[in-house]
Amino acid sequence: MDVKEMSSLSLAFVGDAHFGLTVKEYLVNKSDAKPQQLQKISTHYVSAKAQASFISYFIENEILTEKEMDIYKRGRNAKTNNVPKNTDVQTYHMSTGFEALWGYLYLSKNEERLGQLWDIIKTIVGE
Repeated sequence: MDVKEMSSLSLAFVGDAHFGLTVKEYLVNKSDAKPQQLQKISTHYVSAKAQASFISYFIENEILTEKEMDIYKRGRNAKTNNVPKNTDVQTYHMSTGFEALWGYLYLSKNEERLGQLWDIIKTIVGE
């Protein structure tokens, strides 16, 4: 299937998985901490609140291209049946948009852009 024709929720599904793996690989390579500690640290990256803050930063600093903003908005506005447990609905939708963008870039094999955004995220978190 052409990535441009995928649903935003499918992009978010893939984006969530790839972003989570990116975070875990980074943390394992960076630290010799125990898995329980790594899991706690990873929440600075993979929580809805964290992802919403990343996308907010990208938007406020005009980092995203027009196409990337379109993908983000499609993901943010997607209708879901999920009810957030630990966050408000707006933050949840923003994080879904972030994941859709990440999934789109990954499936489009745009590794250079993923690397650029990842470097910014590491700076935001303070790693």
